[in-house]
Amino acid sequence: MADRFLEVSLDKRGVSCTAKLLDDRAPITCAAVWNALPLSGDVYHAKYARNEIYTLVPPFAPEEPPLENPTITPIPGDLCYFTFSNTQLATSSYGYEAAAEQQGGKAAHIERNTVIDLALFYERNNLLINGDAGWVPGIVWGTIVEGLDEMAEACQDLWRAGALGESLAFRRA
Repeated sequence: MADRFLEVSLDKRGVSCTAKLLDDRAPITCAAVWNALPLSGDVYHAKYARNEIYTLVPPFAPEEPPLENPTITPIPGDLCYFTFSNTQLATSSYGYEAAAEQQGGKAAHIERNTVIDLALFYERNNLLINGDAGWVPGIVWGTIVEGLDEMAEACQDLWRAGALGESLAFRRA
C-alpha cells in the first residue's frame, strides 16, 4: 500500500501540519480514520497528559479498533486514538459530556455511550495517566512528518491564550 497522508489543522489560527498514517502498525485504526475523513471539532488542551491537544467526535468505525500500536508515553508528532464511554472521565471540563450531547442531545449520549478522542502530541514528556481513570493507553495511528514546529507553537498559544472558538481538523492531504 502506498503511504497515505493527512492534514491536521487548527483552523482559527491558520496553522496546519502533515501526518503520515502508520498503516503498517495500526492498519485497522488507520482504515477507520481514513474512511471517516474529514473529521473536526472543538479543540481541547490536555490537563494530565501535558503536551496534547485533542478533539472529540462521534464514533465512526463499524467496530471500535483493537488496541493496536499502543502507548502510554506518546512522543512529539504522535497522533493517537482513544475511545471513551460516558462513564469514563466524567468531569465536564474534559469536554466529553459536551461532545456526547452534540451527537444529538442527551438521548444520543445514553444510547451511544461512546466518544472518540483524536489527539496530537506536540512536545516531549507526555504520560497517559489520568486522575479519574488511571492509565489511558492510546493507539498511535499517525505521525507528523512536516510542520510540527509551527503546530507546537500554535498549541502553546492555545494553552496560554485559550481554546475557545478553535477547532482541530483532520483532512486527507
